[in-house]
Amino acid sequence: MKKTYKIEVDCANCAAKMERAAAAVPGVVSATVSFMTQKMCVEFAEGEPPKTVMQNVLAACKKVESDCEIFGI
Repeated sequence: MKKTYKIEVDCANCAAKMERAAAAVPGVVSATVSFMTQKMCVEFAEGEPPKTVMQNVLAACKKVESDCEIFGI
């Protein structure tokens, strides 16, 4: 399942860091971040609860960019 989230991130380099951090979270098949549109598209592994996985994605992203935000979790 794929889902798109609105994000707030300061720069394209920060967005790339968020993308790598999100993609490394267990339960995430892929994560694509667009700095221009301020959106993150996440594909979840089958059977994974999106809300729980996204809470882990947010925690991982905050480790690399403490001021980033992901909305709609």
